[in-house]
Amino acid sequence: MASLEEYLQRGGGSALTRALELGSVATIAEVSAAGLRGRGGAGFPAGRKWDSILNGGGRHHYAVCNAAEGEPGTFKDRAVMRHNPYAVIEGLLVAAHSVGALEAYIALKASFEPELARVGAAVEEMAAAGWLEGLNVTVVTGPEEYLFGEEKALLEVIEGNEPLPRWLPPFLHGLFATAPQLGWESAESEPGHEAGHESNPTLVNNAETLAQAAWIVAHGAEAFRSLGTDESPGTVVCTVVGDVLAPGVVEVPMGTPLRQVIDACGGVAEGRSVKAILPGVANAVLTAEQLDTPLTHEHFAAAGSGLGAAGFIVYDDSACMVEVSAMLSRFLYVESCGQCPPCKLGTGAITEALDRIRTGDGRDADLDTIQRRLQVVADGNRCYLPVQERELISSFLRAFPEDVVAHLDGHCPSDRAELPVPKIVDLADGVVTYDARQMLKRPDWTYAD
Repeated sequence: MASLEEYLQRGGGSALTRALELGSVATIAEVSAAGLRGRGGAGFPAGRKWDSILNGGGRHHYAVCNAAEGEPGTFKDRAVMRHNPYAVIEGLLVAAHSVGALEAYIALKASFEPELARVGAAVEEMAAAGWLEGLNVTVVTGPEEYLFGEEKALLEVIEGNEPLPRWLPPFLHGLFATAPQLGWESAESEPGHEAGHESNPTLVNNAETLAQAAWIVAHGAEAFRSLGTDESPGTVVCTVVGDVLAPGVVEVPMGTPLRQVIDACGGVAEGRSVKAILPGVANAVLTAEQLDTPLTHEHFAAAGSGLGAAGFIVYDDSACMVEVSAMLSRFLYVESCGQCPPCKLGTGAITEALDRIRTGDGRDADLDTIQRRLQVVADGNRCYLPVQERELISSFLRAFPEDVVAHLDGHCPSDRAELPVPKIVDLADGVVTYDARQMLKRPDWTYAD
């Protein structure tokens, strides 16, 4: 989509027009009827989230587009913003008007230069055309840290702070809130207005979610539900990388078998077979026996995993899962912010134990350490990262015990070189570029170079 003019020629703008005609309640009802679920990873019903902000009390509401994509194996938000930033921004405008926000933010990593250029230019075009009337839209850039994409940490970055997750979610403690996050008041207070303080309920939606919302308001809930399943309607934008011949981003109807999505990106090399599929690093690993799992929240949950942000990292039968699990555990350990000791200390201890197993120095005691730490790593957690560690690493141990036993016996079942962290820098024309500096990053967020 080269320009706002082209976007208008293709039907753009009708969502905002219709939302302004319908008003907040009817617009949110349309999104709710469509059954849209967040595309950022959690799959929370979008309409319910919008309604919680509209009716969350308080004198000031905000709307935020979370475009700080950082999940390993995921590139779909950047692909959407490169191709059609207008749809994302229109969705943000619809959401802002629906929840009563007068200010909106689009948060991206500073390293996303192509996306920043496109989004910035699109905001300027839309402002000049009068789309932003009554609404202020600000583009905010932030750091490279994984937690920048966590909604509570993202609000901290918008406020000029480090990406350290706060305790309360955005609908309870939003942007520029003055209400205390902890404490108790004996007297009842107006929602969003505690004892003279403002909580400023804030809507945070993923970039793809907002683009989907704009489509729904423009075309109607029934049209959206014509694809997908009852519980997971519509389409989903997927990323497929790893051991596939043509890494890429594809949009498919919800319910499409995972195997079909992988095949659309070339499948694995001839003579090889799929060994493991990771839906990012937020959910349990899937095995070759689960390749025909339909892409829905309900089917992935039934398979013991989660759809996440639909970013799939594929490993063929030449890969060792001890190598993979050690690499990904280190990623989560390094990216942990350290505010919750069980998380930072636990992911560190698990990573060290996995690394000893990986290098041939492992003992049965290391498995005991891993199991013990996994039980408490998420104690008192502010965010989902330690839960990811628990779900991801425990799933590797369950699914691939033979790889662990091989390492404990002193040999690796794979002769591949060290595997890169699948944190994507760029993905175009079937070629994926990973962040080579990620392996140099230290647990204090400095770099070894």
